Amino acid sequence: MALKEALLYKKLEDHNVSCFLCNHHCTIADGKFGICSVRENRKGVLYTHTYGALVSENNDPIEKKPLYHFLPGSTSFSIATVGCNFQCGFCQNWQISQVKEARKLRLRSQEVSPEEVVAGAKHAGSASISYTYTEPTIFFEYAYDIAQLAKKEGLYNVFVTNGFMTEEAIRMIQPYLDAANIDLKSFSDDYYRKLCKARLEPVLKSIELMKNLNIWVEVTSLVVTGQNDSEEELGKIANFIARVDKAMPWHISRFYPQHEMSHLEATPSKILNRAYEIGKEAGLRYVYLGNVGAGNTTFCYHCNKALIERSGFSVRHYRIKDGKCPDCNSPIDGVGL
Repeated sequence: MALKEALLYKKLEDHNVSCFLCNHHCTIADGKFGICSVRENRKGVLYTHTYGALVSENNDPIEKKPLYHFLPGSTSFSIATVGCNFQCGFCQNWQISQVKEARKLRLRSQEVSPEEVVAGAKHAGSASISYTYTEPTIFFEYAYDIAQLAKKEGLYNVFVTNGFMTEEAIRMIQPYLDAANIDLKSFSDDYYRKLCKARLEPVLKSIELMKNLNIWVEVTSLVVTGQNDSEEELGKIANFIARVDKAMPWHISRFYPQHEMSHLEATPSKILNRAYEIGKEAGLRYVYLGNVGAGNTTFCYHCNKALIERSGFSVRHYRIKDGKCPDCNSPIDGVGL
């Protein structure tokens, strides 16, 4: 598969390059890769190894992203390439997100052009294309080209992301990006540095910037047993989201033993239920328990009547009328409600 020159980098002396796609801001020597392991410097030119190299392609419910207030009940054509700029020990998709692991498993990619992705989405009847499963930032050039074509064809674009991209990357994709689910994994910089090999502050800035740029944002927090499950920690996350926008949905996800943290127990239900309460106490309008089979109903924040009832990733009952609660006429936040 032919390599493609990367975006968002600058050339330095002695064939070095400076990548500013994400907030690692890697300085990459000739013949070396960035932290993501998919962007390579060849004689002073930075190339991406992920362009057109799909490892996953599915037509998913938009609720699986999870996005509950963006085109509910629709499907999203979901794609991924290998790679990530984080190294989370609890990663749920480590087989494709971690390049070293993917190589051990001899994972093969399929060459698919941006035009073919858009055609596949239209053929599937999808309302949107989601760049998901791994980190869309590391296949930014591919996503960027697809997103432009998708927009011309009347499709929406969605990032499911760790939020570690630079402001330059966000502003570049913004004209074509309609929604994002951003992982806010913790409110501790030590947690990010230790468990993800990253930092907290850039993620917070991405959430704020995307909101200010009118990209619809929902936040997901994976609650890892004994790591980020204290009331203090969960309260900091909830209060931050509330400060940005009380209408920003917060999805609380259960950790299941995985990857380097398979020795931990799954998150106890009582902790997840307490996280839900903390979110509501912080004033958040919409709080969800995303992967436990309960707690995924959308309620009116004013009269508390059930508006969208879900079973798994399917919408079972939908009562919103013209974007409003039919009982008290309060406007319900979201896109395409």
